[in-house]
Amino acid sequence: MASPQGYPFLCLENPLLDIQAVGDVALLQKYGLKDNDAILAEEQHMGLYEELLQNHDAKLIAGGAAQNTARGAQYILPDNSTVYIGCVGKDKYGDILKETCTKAGVHTEYRVDDVQPTGKCGVIITGHNRSMCTHLAAANEYKIEHLQQPHIWSLVEKAQVYYVGGYHLTVCVPAIQALGEEAAAKNKIFMLSLSAPFIPQFFKDQLDTVLPYTDYTFCNETEARAYAESHSWGTDDVVEIAKKLAQLPKKNTNRPRTAIVTQGTLPTVTATAKANGEVEVQEFSVHEIAKESINDTNGAGDAFAGGFSAGVVQGKSLAESVDMGQWLARLSIQELGPSFPFPKQTYTPRS
Repeated sequence: MASPQGYPFLCLENPLLDIQAVGDVALLQKYGLKDNDAILAEEQHMGLYEELLQNHDAKLIAGGAAQNTARGAQYILPDNSTVYIGCVGKDKYGDILKETCTKAGVHTEYRVDDVQPTGKCGVIITGHNRSMCTHLAAANEYKIEHLQQPHIWSLVEKAQVYYVGGYHLTVCVPAIQALGEEAAAKNKIFMLSLSAPFIPQFFKDQLDTVLPYTDYTFCNETEARAYAESHSWGTDDVVEIAKKLAQLPKKNTNRPRTAIVTQGTLPTVTATAKANGEVEVQEFSVHEIAKESINDTNGAGDAFAGGFSAGVVQGKSLAESVDMGQWLARLSIQELGPSFPFPKQTYTPRS
């Protein structure tokens, strides 16, 4: 049941069922995977999902980067704050995703595809690394016509902050652009995550059509360097790349753009473009955590984006929004997969 006042935070991307299991080098080699990577599945990867389920005691977790972010933001925000949009199949896995989001307090508006099964992501954990191999399936079938339905578009109109995962650039760019246009026209906040190195490498043109809408651009250091390389910037310096990302052309000039680059345990870098042409760079040390407390880093970036987004929705400062993101990421990496502890913990600013 839609909230009559709408949901202030709206996310769009590719809902996936994460099939997550502990593996080893031999399993990675069998499917030609790297130990800390994110790729789209090809024909040789299709046996992976059943192998994880049958032989590796796999856990099923509601995934998809922006769906993780939506659950993370709702973990902090008041009830009925978050709506998530994407496409699933007409199967039990789509039902699992919906149930998981409902339990987390996230309202879903899925397009249900009659042909393709719900998308899935095989996650192989080796030590503190994870290799992700995604078969989009139904997630690849999202259509802008779904977004344009009156009852869906009314949710778009009522939302104040939009978050899009970069993986959706492989699926339905017009839907992303429609949200970007709505944000620019009504001075709302539009956020985009680069999501994985292959997005700027192989979907460069699609990415460049939507970056002008962004008020906040998220990436990690690997994705930032992939963007710089694909645009021949001639630098792998994270601070310089963040500054350049912040200064890219922008549709809505009423808001400054901030680029945010996470670097694992190294400081989070933010670069905010000012009206006078200068860029303000800040670095924020991460919340420390004992190595033995780390359970799984899968989804840490999504959790950071969720906490940060919750801060933005609540009108917090950049510094506090970063702190909220780091706090939620710290909680998430102590859980299995992109998950958060229950009973709920309450955010308290770092002193």
